[in-house]
Amino acid sequence: MLKTRIAIIGGSGLEKLFEKPEQSIIKTPYGTAPPVSIGKVGGKQVAILSRHGPNHSVPPHRINYRASIWALHTLGVRRILATNAVGAINRDFKLGQIAVPHDFVDFTKARCTTFYDEAPVTHVDFSQPYCPQMRKLLLDAARKTGLHVWDKAVMVCTEGPRLETPAEIEMFRRLGCDIVGMTGFPEVVLARELEMCYASACYVSNMAAGIRKGLSAHEVSRVSKQIMPKLEKLLIESVRGLPMERKEACQCASALRSARFE
Repeated sequence: MLKTRIAIIGGSGLEKLFEKPEQSIIKTPYGTAPPVSIGKVGGKQVAILSRHGPNHSVPPHRINYRASIWALHTLGVRRILATNAVGAINRDFKLGQIAVPHDFVDFTKARCTTFYDEAPVTHVDFSQPYCPQMRKLLLDAARKTGLHVWDKAVMVCTEGPRLETPAEIEMFRRLGCDIVGMTGFPEVVLARELEMCYASACYVSNMAAGIRKGLSAHEVSRVSKQIMPKLEKLLIESVRGLPMERKEACQCASALRSARFE
C-alpha cells in the first residue's frame, strides 16, 4: 500500500479531486474500512476516505468509525481534514456557509467511541477537541478562497438516521450549540486517541428543525451540490498550505503521553 501523512474524510464524491487515484481496501482489527483512494491533491499525496462507503450506502449510525480511522493510521496518516454536512441551530448561520468547530457535544447513543476498551486505562485530554493548527489552516484557506466562514462553533452530534425534533434543537440551542450533524463524532475522538491531528470544515446544508417548517433529504442534497465546488477549492488550498512535518507545539502528537494509568 502507498503511504501518506494527510487524509481527507468526507461524504461521497470527493475522489474526483484526483485524476488517477489508487484505491485500497484495508482490513483492520475492527473490520474492513470503506475504500481509501490515494492520489495527489495540491501537489501532495493524500488519502481520501468516503465515510458512507460506495454510493453513499452506509447510514451515519452504522458507519464503522474505528475501522476508518485505524485504516488511515495504518497508511501513516498524521493529519485529517474532515468535511461534514450540518444543520444550523444558531440563526446567524446561513445556508452554504462554512463553520470550523472549536468544540463538540456528543448526543450519540450506540457508537463505539474509543480504541481503549481494555488496559491500559486511557483518558485522553479534550480541552482542545480540534487541532488548533489545523483549524487555523482551514480558516485561512476558507478566507483565501472567498468563503464565508465562522471561526468558532459548537457542534452537537446526534445518532441519526432520523433528523432532530424542534424540542431537541431548542435544547441544543440552550446548551450553546451552533450546528448539528450526525458524523463528526467519534471521528474526532478516535483520531486523537491515535495522536492524529483532526479538524473539520462543516458546511450548512439546512436550517435545523423548528427554524424552518420542514426538511427533506432532497433539499439537503441540493444545497450540498451547490457548495461542493467551493468546498473542494477549500480542501485543495488547505492541503497546499499544510506543512509535511508537525510543529513541536502540536499537542495532538503527544496526546497519550499523560493519558494512561500504567
